[in-house]
Amino acid sequence: MSDTLPAVPTHTSPFLADCRARVGMDVLAHAWNGIVIFALRPGPRRPAALRKDIGGISPKVLNQTLRRLEAYGLVEHRRYAEAPPRVEYRLTASGRSLLGPLEALGAWSWEHGDAVLAAQERAEQAGRAGRGQRG
Repeated sequence: MSDTLPAVPTHTSPFLADCRARVGMDVLAHAWNGIVIFALRPGPRRPAALRKDIGGISPKVLNQTLRRLEAYGLVEHRRYAEAPPRVEYRLTASGRSLLGPLEALGAWSWEHGDAVLAAQERAEQAGRAGRGQRG
């Protein structure tokens, strides 16, 4: 197995909108996708349990996120013929394969999050100061 990335054909660019290299970034561009994937890590979950564990996500947004992840092939649902009806969501193999990168991103966030937040605060303060000087 090679340690190098496959060669990119000369007629393509890794920055094109339809390039495969952008798929992962597109998946994580939606704020709740990674959180819902990570919340499904232990196994199949019902929507109410997901909402309780995640916190701060509305039923509507959770439903939209689960449908989006299902459309991406990262999550699947199973309906049970019970009264009342029961639905559970679980990660597919592709969804489970994202857990490693999400854990790496979480570790990076833990290590660098304070510095990023401090930089954001400095930028906001500089922006407020700049607006105050112009006004």
